[in-house]
Amino acid sequence: MSLVASVLQLDRAAIKALCVTDPYSLHRVVYGLYPDVRDDAGKAGHEPSGILHADQGGDFHGRRILLLADRPPADHAEGGFGEVRSKVIPIDFLDHARYRFKVIVNPTRRDSASRKLLPVKGRDAVAAWFAERGPASWGFRIDLQHLQVDRIDVLRFRDKAQRDVTLAQAHVQGQLDVIDRERFRHSFASGIGRGRSFGCGLLQVVPLVDNPFV
Repeated sequence: MSLVASVLQLDRAAIKALCVTDPYSLHRVVYGLYPDVRDDAGKAGHEPSGILHADQGGDFHGRRILLLADRPPADHAEGGFGEVRSKVIPIDFLDHARYRFKVIVNPTRRDSASRKLLPVKGRDAVAAWFAERGPASWGFRIDLQHLQVDRIDVLRFRDKAQRDVTLAQAHVQGQLDVIDRERFRHSFASGIGRGRSFGCGLLQVVPLVDNPFV
């Protein structure tokens, strides 16, 4: 399966025209770039969309969103707004042993008594949660000396059905060592953790290659 990495660039006019004001409206724009390949049963059964995105924020002039999917997007958002630049991920990109990474995650734990999902609060607790989940679920081990939780945001918005949604987003970066290649590939392609429809889970990785001349 080929993966396509893209960047969606929205200027001020595009943001206004597309009514991008919160995570759901951005979700709508991103998903509108791709054909939905799921059938009705897949949608009803919450089959993964094959689409990941990460909002890089922006400034007075515009906004930048990273995209990763198992198919190419359109060149522009609905109405011809914005600009999309894409490239196919090289087949050997995920063959390295170590990577520098950034990711936005939705850190949660399920309460053993109530079975409810509860947010993980505080930077130290998020770092511990992330380091714990890496080997168990995502196929990589974290270098704790280089693990950094940059910030934690709590977003509140309404979804398509006008239900209130509260989403914690932790911005994490550091270095990882791959310990299970197939699981790591799946984590990269499918995203990690919850909240992936609203901008969480996209692993942004850069290989760390040892210098052969040192």
